[in-house]
Amino acid sequence: MKLAQFKTKTSDEARLGLLRGGVIIDVTAVAPDMLTLIKRGAAALRAAADETAKAAYALDAVEFLPAVAPGKILAIGRNYLDHATEGGSEPPAAPLIFMKLPNALAAHNAPIVLPEISQQVDFEAELAVVIGRRAKRVGEAEALDYVFGYTLIDDVSARDLQFSDGQWIRGKGLDTFAPLGPFITTRDEVPDVQALKIEGVLNGEVMQSSNTSYMIFKVAYLIHYISQGITLEPGDVIATGTPEGVGIFRKPPVLLKPGDVFEVRIEGLGTLRNPVVAAEQ
Repeated sequence: MKLAQFKTKTSDEARLGLLRGGVIIDVTAVAPDMLTLIKRGAAALRAAADETAKAAYALDAVEFLPAVAPGKILAIGRNYLDHATEGGSEPPAAPLIFMKLPNALAAHNAPIVLPEISQQVDFEAELAVVIGRRAKRVGEAEALDYVFGYTLIDDVSARDLQFSDGQWIRGKGLDTFAPLGPFITTRDEVPDVQALKIEGVLNGEVMQSSNTSYMIFKVAYLIHYISQGITLEPGDVIATGTPEGVGIFRKPPVLLKPGDVFEVRIEGLGTLRNPVVAAEQ
C-alpha cells in the first residue's frame, strides 16, 4: 500500500492517508501520523488497509507533508559507480555515511529554497528506505525484514559549502534540502528493491537515468553495515545515494535557480516534485 501524511486545504491538522483508487483515504483513526503507524506494526497496517472510506480526497485537494518525521536521516555518498567517477573519485571501499538534518525535511510540491549563502545548489534523485523496527547489529540476509517501506528523496546539496567545508553536514543539511515523499510504498509491494528505474528530471528534461541495480552497496548491505554501530529506529530514513548526471559535474554546470522544477521519479514508487524559489520568496 501507499501511505502519506497530508493536510486538507481547509484545515492545518495533519492527517494520515492511504492511496486507493486514485484518491487518498483518511486513515487517521488508525494512527495520528506515519511514525505512530510504523511503531504500531503489522496490526496497524492491516487496520489501515481495512479502513472504509469515511473521508476521501483527490490528490490535488490536499497539501502533502513529508512522508515521515524520522529521528535521523542517514545518507550514503557515491553509491553509484558512474556518479563516483563523474566527480573524479574512486568508488568507496565501504559505505560513505553522512547526515541530513531534520530541518532539511520538505514535502512533495513544497519549495526548495535557495539560500543566500550558496551559489551552487544541486539536485540528487535518490531512493529512500524507511526503517520499520529497531535494527541493531542485523545480518545482511535478514536486513530487509527491518524495512517498513520505500519512498523518494532529493538530496539537495550546496556544492560550494560541501566542498569548502571539508565535510558535508552544512552543505547537505540546509533548510528544505531533503524533500521526502509523497508516499511511502510498503515493502510488500516492492518485489525487488534493486531493480527499480530511477530518474532525476529538471524542468521536464531527464538529467539522471539509472537503475537501483547499479548501487555499489545494496539496500540490505547498507542496513547491515549501519546497524553494526548505529541503532536504527522505526521511522529512520536511509537515503541510498544518487546516480550520475548531477548538475555540478556537467560541462557547463547546471545548477538550480528560481523558477526551476525538479522531480525524482522511481519505478513503482511515484514522483516527488519540488519547485525552486529564491530565499526572499
